[in-house]
Amino acid sequence: MDNARVREQVFLTLAAVFIAALIACNLIFRKFFVWEIPVLGLIGLDPQMELSVGILAYPVTFICTDVLSEFYGRRRVSQLVTAGFFASVFVVGLVMLSNWVPAAGWSAVDDATFDLVFGIQGVAVAASMCAYLGAQYLDIRLFHYWKRRTAGRHLWLRNNASTFTSQLVDTILVTTVLSLLGASEITPERLPILIVNGVVFKWFVAVVDTPLVYGAVWFMRNRLGIEEAPADETRSRTRIF
Repeated sequence: MDNARVREQVFLTLAAVFIAALIACNLIFRKFFVWEIPVLGLIGLDPQMELSVGILAYPVTFICTDVLSEFYGRRRVSQLVTAGFFASVFVVGLVMLSNWVPAAGWSAVDDATFDLVFGIQGVAVAASMCAYLGAQYLDIRLFHYWKRRTAGRHLWLRNNASTFTSQLVDTILVTTVLSLLGASEITPERLPILIVNGVVFKWFVAVVDTPLVYGAVWFMRNRLGIEEAPADETRSRTRIF
C-alpha cells in the first residue's frame, strides 16, 4: 500500500469520526447529567457539574481537527469543517421531517415521545451551527498560528492553546444563544453555571487528550509514514472550497 493511499485513508477515517461526533452532539444534547469532581470542592467550587451529554462527543471534533491540521494543513481541514456543517444541516433536516410526519397508531414511538427526544428548533440549531463554524475555524487558525510561531515545535502548546480559546468561545455562544431562544433546559438562572461547567469540562478533556494527540501524531508519522504539513504552510490563504 503506497503512502499516498494510506494518507488518504487516514484522512477519511478521521473525517468520518469528526462528522459522526459532530452530528451526535446535535442529536443527544437535550439530556443532562451530573459529573462530580471532588477536587473542585477543595478549592471552593461546586464539585457537582451539570452538563449536556452532547459535551461528551464535541471534544472529539477538536482532537480530530488538531491531528488532521498537523498533517494535512489548514486549507483541507477547513474544508472538512465546512463539510461537517452541511452534513449536520442535512441530518437536522431529516430529523425535522421525521418529526413532522405523523406516527402510525401502532408505532412504538409516538409523536410526543419523538418530539421530546429529537424535537429541534430550527433557529436554535442554526445559531448553534454558526457558533460551531466560528469556533472550529478559530481553532484551526490558532493551531497553525502557533505552529508557525514555534517552527513546528511544541505540539502541546498549539493543541491546548487553540482548543482552550475556541472551546471557550463555542461554549459561551452556544449556551447563551440556546438560553435566549428559550431552551427549557437552559434557564437564565442556570446559564452561568452551565457555561462554567462546560468550559471546565472541555478544558479538562483538552489537557487529558494531549497524550492521545501525541500518540496519534507519532503513529501517523513513524508507523504510517505520513509527512506533516510544513509550519509555513499556514501562510497560504485559507479557502473553504
